[in-house]
Amino acid sequence: MIRLNCFFKADEGKYDDALEAAIALTAETQLNDEGCIAYDVFESATRGEIFMICETWESAEALKAHMEAPHFKQYVPVIESCGMLKLEQFEK
Repeated sequence: MIRLNCFFKADEGKYDDALEAAIALTAETQLNDEGCIAYDVFESATRGEIFMICETWESAEALKAHMEAPHFKQYVPVIESCGMLKLEQFEK
């Protein structure tokens, strides 16, 4: 099992665009990606420019397929263009 925490910090004025893309990515992933155990977006209660995408995958193969999916390739570049992503990965 693989767990990813993708922290996002928005550039000024870009938060809404990034969050919209993250929500769309989440919805597509939950509906379409096999091996996805959990996938959701969480907003910071104390820092208005921060959100986190929290993902849990059955295997490295499932995660790789997700990263090659059309919705990943569509929405992740949008999020990246709006600020800075920091990825934490944990494997069990």
